[in-house]
Amino acid sequence: MKKVIASLALSVFCAGLAFAADDIVLKAKNGDVKFPHKAHQKAVPDCKKCHEKGPGKIEGFGKEMAHGKGCKGCHEEMKKGPTKCGECHKK
Repeated sequence: MKKVIASLALSVFCAGLAFAADDIVLKAKNGDVKFPHKAHQKAVPDCKKCHEKGPGKIEGFGKEMAHGKGCKGCHEEMKKGPTKCGECHKK
């Protein structure tokens, strides 16, 4: 029974990955931010790094999270990706 439940959970998780958007555009007054979701899935295969509660919209995500421990903090930690305003925000 445990194997059936584990298989079902894995199937649901993988289905979520298959249908995830390639790019997500986040609207911002100083220029929209294009977030390449598929590229991040490859670079950070552990979805729980961002999606702590599982697949779907990140609870509490906004400017403060993106500029803090979220996007910018992860890029600084990994020494990879944009960290300056104009590198993310495009008018």
